[in-house]
Amino acid sequence: MSGGVQYPVRVIETEALSPTVKRLRLARRDGQALPPYSAGSHTVLTLDGGTRLIRNAYSLLGSTLAGGAAYEVAVLRSPQSRGGSAFIHDHLTVGTALTLSAPINLFPVNRTARRHILVAGGIGITPIAAMARELAALDLPFELHYAMRDTASGAFAAELAARHGDRLHLYVSEKQERLSVRDILDRQPLGTHLYVCGPERMIEGVLADARTAGWPESALHAERFLAPEGGEPFALRLARSGISTVVADHQTLLEAIEAAGVDAPYLCRGGACGQCETRVLSADGDLLHGDHYLTDSQKACGQTIMTCVSRLRGRELVLDL
Repeated sequence: MSGGVQYPVRVIETEALSPTVKRLRLARRDGQALPPYSAGSHTVLTLDGGTRLIRNAYSLLGSTLAGGAAYEVAVLRSPQSRGGSAFIHDHLTVGTALTLSAPINLFPVNRTARRHILVAGGIGITPIAAMARELAALDLPFELHYAMRDTASGAFAAELAARHGDRLHLYVSEKQERLSVRDILDRQPLGTHLYVCGPERMIEGVLADARTAGWPESALHAERFLAPEGGEPFALRLARSGISTVVADHQTLLEAIEAAGVDAPYLCRGGACGQCETRVLSADGDLLHGDHYLTDSQKACGQTIMTCVSRLRGRELVLDL
């Protein structure tokens, strides 16, 4: 099955970390341990939403390099939710059955780095907190910078302060506290690596500041799981499968392909990994690329599309599936 090995699990614990963030603890239904993972890894949860299957990627909290009995994820209730985060907040309780994929890490810690600068905004703290925990366990030098809108929305702030002490730096917007990445970067030794996760504008700003300061691309790491946007419905034809269907306004290409019964490739479902790249045979309209994987020239050529976050504005799209 696409997405790698799937594990049947159930919710064994839930916790409201803030008014908008819910933590889930998940364990295998057969009682066996889940596979080990390193900080920065994510898993794809598959939930039965009644009328459709919901599949979303979530960063894994902590780190279980030796394997573990359970995984933990934190889910932000997004106002732009297409059903996934709202369903989790409203319907997932202790005992709920679902499946998760084997973990994959597109955002790993570089253990050869001389020092590590971790920057998080909002729910972007989930992979960053896991990195901090792993670096602390390995006794590697790091500092953690965590920006939030207000104190109430700062999931994990108290827990991180207790665990990491003065290595944690908090910035609360409602207190007029501003994260100045340039000041942080100016005082770092050569060989330092920077990791950032959060809202798109924040990520781009942090990376731009680092590049302006002369940091090499090899030392810059960011994680983006993009929320796919809806749009006007369009016809979809899968040439090899001989299937014609329609991509609804609320669906992604990938979801429509799966609903048609075709097992299409994916890993992150957020436009980051490139696994779902699919050849375009014809497009009667404009391709709307929403990923961070293809280059601008590749997008302009229109030969391939990332089915997880991209779509067509037009009449019909024909794919080599």
